[in-house]
Amino acid sequence: MGNRLMVEEGQLLAVFNSAHRVMKAEGVLKALGLPILLIPAPRKLLTDCGLAIRFSEDAKAAVMGALEDAGLLPEFVTRLEDGSFIIIWKDSDNSH
Repeated sequence: MGNRLMVEEGQLLAVFNSAHRVMKAEGVLKALGLPILLIPAPRKLLTDCGLAIRFSEDAKAAVMGALEDAGLLPEFVTRLEDGSFIIIWKDSDNSH
């Protein structure tokens, strides 16, 4: 396994603006049995809280729907593509 990144090509990361929000979101998603993992955010992402929720493209609709229902949408969602993180969704409401 070695010292590889905790994110593989094509995986998504939900990045939040506070540790409290990301941990609350993790609890909501795990309670629903969704396949997510709380991980340290890669340094390239320059996050405020240093944590992110990793999930697959297959789980995207369920994860985002659950977060929206709980009022816990992330600051942005990014996908690892060809070694770079590409933002695929950004919260237009920055009032969190």
